[in-house]
Amino acid sequence: MQQRIGRSPISLGNYIKQLSKFVLSSSVVLVIAGLTGCGRGDQQTAATTDDANKANAVAENVASIDTERLSAIVKVLASDEFEGRAPGTPGGRKTVKYLIEQFAALGLEPGGENGSWTHTVPMIRTQVQTPAALKFSVGGTLQALQQQTDIAVDTVRPVQSIAIDAPVVFVGFGASAPERDWDDYGDIDLRGKVALYLVNDPDFAAAPDEPVAGRFGDRRMTYYGRWAYKFAEAARRGATAALVIHETAAAGYGWNVPASSPGENYAVVRDAAAADPVTLQGWLHGDAAASLFSAAGYDLDELRVRARSPDFEAFELDDVIFSADLSVQVETIESSNVLAKLPGTSRPDEILMVTSHWDAYGIGEPDTEGRTVRPGANDDALGTAGVLEIARVLAAGPPLARSVVFAAWTAEESGLLGSEAYASDPIYPLEKTVANLTLDILQTAGPARDVILVGEGQSELEDDLKSAAAGQRRVVTPENLPENGLFFRADHFSLAQRGVPVLLIMGIAGGADLVEGGREAGDQWIADYVGSCYHQTCDAWSPDWDLRGAVEDIELFRTIIEDLGNSTRWPQWKEGSEFKAIREQSADARLAR
Repeated sequence: MQQRIGRSPISLGNYIKQLSKFVLSSSVVLVIAGLTGCGRGDQQTAATTDDANKANAVAENVASIDTERLSAIVKVLASDEFEGRAPGTPGGRKTVKYLIEQFAALGLEPGGENGSWTHTVPMIRTQVQTPAALKFSVGGTLQALQQQTDIAVDTVRPVQSIAIDAPVVFVGFGASAPERDWDDYGDIDLRGKVALYLVNDPDFAAAPDEPVAGRFGDRRMTYYGRWAYKFAEAARRGATAALVIHETAAAGYGWNVPASSPGENYAVVRDAAAADPVTLQGWLHGDAAASLFSAAGYDLDELRVRARSPDFEAFELDDVIFSADLSVQVETIESSNVLAKLPGTSRPDEILMVTSHWDAYGIGEPDTEGRTVRPGANDDALGTAGVLEIARVLAAGPPLARSVVFAAWTAEESGLLGSEAYASDPIYPLEKTVANLTLDILQTAGPARDVILVGEGQSELEDDLKSAAAGQRRVVTPENLPENGLFFRADHFSLAQRGVPVLLIMGIAGGADLVEGGREAGDQWIADYVGSCYHQTCDAWSPDWDLRGAVEDIELFRTIIEDLGNSTRWPQWKEGSEFKAIREQSADARLAR
């Protein structure tokens, strides 16, 4: 095990030896003090107390998550040396090497493929070149579109060029949900056309008296509201391109987020038999969309209201053509998930997973201060530091009956690609995976009276979280920004789709009730982080972070792991969860021993 006190590594063996020396020296001094009596006794008693305090402090550090270690790890991963940790880059490879070294120093076993530390993820990286010729034509009148300003598009196909001249279909929210008696597509044929979507679900902005109210969970986004679903549905129906109209409130983030990596994307190398994605995908700025609809004789606000009606059906915009003439740079790269294993004693084939993602957004355009590295300090170097800290503490403690696998995924920022690659071809059988616990962004504003629950009503792990929080004299608060759909935006979702019970801690899911400043201060922390630094150059390490609240949240996962690690219990999905039936299909595998 490697401790990081400042920048000096200490091996597990030496650490335990030092601890033993502290305890032994304290005991010896105590005996001598008892034999010599008065005179020098006060000095010896003081020395005894001092040594005993040092021993206790060392022991406490071994047994608990440490703010200084968290900060030190983030300072390394978010440094310019790691170049923003983009997959397939020198910074990405440096990150993988660093994580392997850290896990090995903790005394863990390799948890990857064929006895290695990694799980290979073959990918393509695509970059739409500039200048990019993009425009709408409305009755012959052109509306030019500036990449990154009016539109942000990319491709996940391995093509050298893209040429599109296609009619545009407004599909509303683009939901095809028979279980909710909802279909936005009707009889429209999307083949060879451009599908234009509204973001989020049909009931996101609905008034209580509208027929759609509550049909999609009110303001709690469903998977139908995610851009990933919309792009996939467009591809399934044969569209050549898919564009989502950006709205800050409905998307959960400002235009700065989709515009942060103009033209760049990643995709896992697809099997030859896999269905093709759309040729071009991305976001259309709200102002550009309003101009388009106005020129075509429509009012975008009125169309939003129409699209909330169960009677709405997609329609082609009269005499509107979208054109794109683009060159694409395609690079085949190989990235890696990093996995380490703490073997269980009596039930080693039953797996608990603790995960984060190691990637960030690499190097981009200079900001106003000339910075180009987007370091991803909070998203998700801090979560990765939390995984390493949990690994350190568990490795130093009593062994667990079940095995614990620690995973740092690649390419989360590109669409959960690393976790999806693992989930589609797992190293450890998913039917024997007890749970997945994911750390992705932790608040850095200090201790909180509560922990924010993402995806309320999904699994029994929520009850484990409540129990662990009660042990800290804290409570669980459901996310107060459910419209952001965060349950579908982190790596745990890849495993949830295959039936594995999951739990996510994500600091931007809702303002925490901070000890200093309350909920208002927690909301302000999110507003400042998401509004200014999310996916930007200023998501950087800071010595001013107050990581005590982050430590408390990480300790919650540690408590849950220790409890489940020595249990025979299998957490279940709750009634009404869309993942319950998937898990139940493999129930027999968990009964067999």
